Amino acid sequence: MGDVLPNVPADGPVRGGVRSDLSGSARDVVQAGQVHGGVHFHSPAPVRVEVPVPRQLPGDVSGFVGRAVELAELAALLPEGGEVPRGSVSVVVIAGTAGVGKTSLAVRLAHQVSGRFPHGQLFVNLRGYDAGPPLAPAAVLERFLRALGVPVSAIPPGLEERAELYRSLLAGKRVLVVLDNAATVGQVRPLLPGTAGCLTVVTSRHRLSGLSVRDGARRITLDVLTEGESTDLINTATRGYRTGDDPVQIAELARLCARLPLALRIAAERAATHPLDTLPQLTAQLRDESTLWEALSSPDQEEADAVRTVFAWSYRTLPPPAARLFRLLGLHPGPDFSVPATAALTGQQPREAHGLLDLLAGAHLIQATGPERYQFHDLLRAYATDQASQEETPEDQHAALKRVADWYLDTAEAARLAAQTIYPSVLPLERSRPASVPAFDGQRDALAWHHSEQANLLAVVRTAAQAGLDEIAWQLPGTLHGLHSARGAFDDWQAMAHIGLEAARRLGDQRAQALMHDTLGTASKESGHLAQAAEHHRAALDLYTHIGDQAGVAESANGLGLVHSWRHEPAAGRTHFEQALALYQQHGSRGRVGRTLCNLGYVTADLGEHEQAADFARQSLAIYRETGTDHVLHIDPLLLLARLARETGHHDHAERHLADATDLLEHTSYPAFTAAVRLEQATHLREQSRHDQALEAYWACETLQRSIGNRTGQALAYDGIGQTMRALGRLPEAIDFHTTAARILRDLDQPWNLAQTLAHLADAHADNDQPEHARQHRIEALTLLDCFTDPPAAALRQRLQESATG
Repeated sequence: MGDVLPNVPADGPVRGGVRSDLSGSARDVVQAGQVHGGVHFHSPAPVRVEVPVPRQLPGDVSGFVGRAVELAELAALLPEGGEVPRGSVSVVVIAGTAGVGKTSLAVRLAHQVSGRFPHGQLFVNLRGYDAGPPLAPAAVLERFLRALGVPVSAIPPGLEERAELYRSLLAGKRVLVVLDNAATVGQVRPLLPGTAGCLTVVTSRHRLSGLSVRDGARRITLDVLTEGESTDLINTATRGYRTGDDPVQIAELARLCARLPLALRIAAERAATHPLDTLPQLTAQLRDESTLWEALSSPDQEEADAVRTVFAWSYRTLPPPAARLFRLLGLHPGPDFSVPATAALTGQQPREAHGLLDLLAGAHLIQATGPERYQFHDLLRAYATDQASQEETPEDQHAALKRVADWYLDTAEAARLAAQTIYPSVLPLERSRPASVPAFDGQRDALAWHHSEQANLLAVVRTAAQAGLDEIAWQLPGTLHGLHSARGAFDDWQAMAHIGLEAARRLGDQRAQALMHDTLGTASKESGHLAQAAEHHRAALDLYTHIGDQAGVAESANGLGLVHSWRHEPAAGRTHFEQALALYQQHGSRGRVGRTLCNLGYVTADLGEHEQAADFARQSLAIYRETGTDHVLHIDPLLLLARLARETGHHDHAERHLADATDLLEHTSYPAFTAAVRLEQATHLREQSRHDQALEAYWACETLQRSIGNRTGQALAYDGIGQTMRALGRLPEAIDFHTTAARILRDLDQPWNLAQTLAHLADAHADNDQPEHARQHRIEALTLLDCFTDPPAAALRQRLQESATG
């Protein structure tokens, strides 16, 4: 049950690997592919989860020259392999001025030593010196945890919890971590592994002395290249394009570039592309450009002015369209830019923009990061932004920013439409679609776009709000609602929605405020923060009621119903679902009616009203079929019908519903649906005493729930295994599995599921002739049940009380 997801509760954060939760005989039983006491446990091939080995290093630097002394010094600090000697360096800081080649050296070193780190390499640009905010450690940890195989919904919300999980995952492993462009020690420290076998390489313009004092980091400070290295770089870059250049003139060109690699590469590219210009002519042009800056600068700015001089020298020789593109790119909000986004920024056709981007990349003014994607060096971005402020009017700058923000909004809407079969948005936009917006080939293509643009999308929302484009600032997070849900991008989802909410308040648009509250409610609910979810849905409900938007009231009421349902508060959930249903029948789509009927069916079943629940499920299924709703969504009412048939003893009907649901699984690659089907199948098999098959199904369910980070689902699978083991008379194993399930549910603050599991654990202890353990678990379960008044809770309470006195 849910907006579009199977009937599984929301989860809290993971605090460690699943395997570490298991103890004793339970750990022995759940070894995939092994036989234990005649019961086979192995995960079927379609649901096996492989833990990836991250390989995130960018490509090695082409034409790298020099730094032999520094590379040898750095390599000497690192162990060759095998056991890590005590006192080995685990953090290296490469410091130096802007443009001195810190990143190039770090990447070259990383490629040279990557073989010593068989468990992978992690790389991130911390953007410590970009115009926008630096990348926060919590955001970096989210990326790293994903790369290490942690499902997005299993990533803890807090920085400390993420850092703890990150260190736990790297413990005992040998992983290389490269943290590029760090601004402060505080940005770096949460990203340091806690094991000596890992190496962290940090680049920064600052010394980051705190890392040396507290973390034992070794620092190497890069100076500019030597004269010989500088001339070697120029000769390497111009080889095949120029001949006969005087070494003295090459050295003079290097001096004018302050022997900084970034400036040298740009100057060398200029020399290579103008082979008929003599070096004296080129150096005279550069010297003239330099004179302009010398009059404005102080002696201690020599290196910075040399870099700026080379930038200006190269920029002024660009064709006017390329020069305009370069400076407008300085206004792009995000860290990188695609060809279509660039075309929107400049108002050009993508083909024209692509050609100019290639020209800029060839001049080393931008660099390619992937197919049709580019980025700036932070110094060049600052220079481009400065040129835009000098050469573009404020009106033209605002127009360029609006064009690119509009493009992101229109493209997000196209992606939403491509993915909406499973993930509808709270905000269907009525906008004409520009020709520059790409067409998406289904859900996978749309989600890939969201992945590649995720950092840009947050930057666009933030920049739009700062630029007074408040309508875009709330519409973009509203449009992205479903895509954020699909990819579990909870941090960015909530950050964007909070910015959107403030923008809507500035506009005085109460409907937009309600939409932002609803999307914040859904984000909070899906990330396991049910109290926050309830607050936002109530705020949305109040706003919709005030402005008389009945469809909006229905949406918020449905959201509140889901919160109560996931808390196992079925009576309150039914009240809100009934309100939503009545309004949807008047003001909403038939699909919304079908969804709410299914939700009503689940809470009615929890209230013990089986016939009414079955009727709701059948109505929901009929509407889905009538309206041609995506077949995958039929699984939810089918599972409810299977559950109701099982609970009333109609196992043949239950099998038919499960077979229908299983047939529909081939239409989705989304594992939550498969996991929900496997859990109901396992329970059905267990209740028919088909124990071997039940164990296989429970294990398949556990594997899938682990892959998507659904800790509650994992606990329910372990509890089911425990019940099956008890039925087989294997009581120590049953106790271990129930104990594992209870531990997870206690961590997640799931009192209803925990009470049920404790009742099962008490039964296993009683059968194992451990009455005192059984009594303690029954007492805890009864205490948890004090806050529940529904019929299933009353029945469980009565059973526990009878067992305690029996």
